[in-house]
Amino acid sequence: MMMSSQISAAPAQNSSPVDWWKYLLLAVILLLVLPLALDIFRLNLIGKYLTYAFVAIGLVLCWGCGGILSLGQGVFFGLGGYCMAMFLKLEASNPEATAIQSTPGIPDFMDWNQLTELPWFWQPFHSLSFTLLAVIAVPVIFAFIIGVAMFTRRVGGVYFAIITQAIAAILTILIIGQQGYTGGVNGITDLRTFVGWDIRTESAQYLLYFVNVALLFACLFAALYIKRCKLGRLLVAMREKEDRVRFSGYNVASFKIFVFCIGAAFAAIGGAMFTLQVGFMSPSFVGIVPSIEMVIFCAVGGRLSLLGAVYGTLLVNLAKTSFSESFPELWLFAMGALFIGVVLAFPDGLAGLYQTYIQPWFKHFINREKVGLTPPAPIPEKTTTPAKEPVTSSLSSSLEESRNVPA
Repeated sequence: MMMSSQISAAPAQNSSPVDWWKYLLLAVILLLVLPLALDIFRLNLIGKYLTYAFVAIGLVLCWGCGGILSLGQGVFFGLGGYCMAMFLKLEASNPEATAIQSTPGIPDFMDWNQLTELPWFWQPFHSLSFTLLAVIAVPVIFAFIIGVAMFTRRVGGVYFAIITQAIAAILTILIIGQQGYTGGVNGITDLRTFVGWDIRTESAQYLLYFVNVALLFACLFAALYIKRCKLGRLLVAMREKEDRVRFSGYNVASFKIFVFCIGAAFAAIGGAMFTLQVGFMSPSFVGIVPSIEMVIFCAVGGRLSLLGAVYGTLLVNLAKTSFSESFPELWLFAMGALFIGVVLAFPDGLAGLYQTYIQPWFKHFINREKVGLTPPAPIPEKTTTPAKEPVTSSLSSSLEESRNVPA
């Protein structure tokens, strides 16, 4: 009964109106201000940063709402990116372009490793429709297998974080070891066209940037819907008191598997867009370090805020670019110090700072402006009312008049 009352009381908290102007402000910044203010190189760099924001949005749902800390989101980012890279590499490896190879028609790294035919699992990636399906399906299926294996056995907390970190390390070693099939440590490079369209031109980079922003807002609104519906309230309840949710009759493992798969799907979309914008995919985006960096993006922005995840991703990557240009060997130490500082100083990230300091001041300023613009209310005029005669005087005057009346 206590859990039911808590869940039923949660809609009052989530039913507050959405501040749509914040999403509109982000859209104006990404669609108008940045394209007009930056050159194509810097704009493409911002587009690269935004691909990481897909992962951060998924972490807000998994970690912020559901309490599922995954240190292996780079796995799903990399799987989505590799699926897209396989399609682009096959398109760039037609028999005419690879005529100088020993085996024309296969990717160059396969020819270098003395493969004589295309592997069977590469064959379906000749199709664009299969590739677009695989970008989502492969990471989601992999996340589903991990979720079923972990959550049905009630593995969570720090143990789940360590296991996902180990999976990221294993997949990185597997990709590097199977050099003839995956490109090894160099990854899949030299990606040129997408269905015959040259993705290296400036016009293509502009278009890919706007497509990236559109997909980012689609994921933002999908995550916002999940966060504000009953599923989002159940995720928060599971994060706070998982046993009570289980005793109330809900299948906790199913909800965790679902939100973990949603986070994997968001990360995979970001990985596919990264491959299109940057033009390659390598195991350096799959391992432990990039996965931890993605968690830091979410933590800096605020693990409970969807918009904070986007701003945190942009801020940390801009700092990384600026700092690593001057002190490239010290960036990892700076990243660790940043994460410790966020946890100790402002655990709710940028969103928490905004809600604590900026939003109250902003509301006070708006209310003061409204009070200043509102004309003062008119003062009602004082009306004099005749004083009532005392009852005794009126009674005596009536008696006096009755005496003077002639008989």
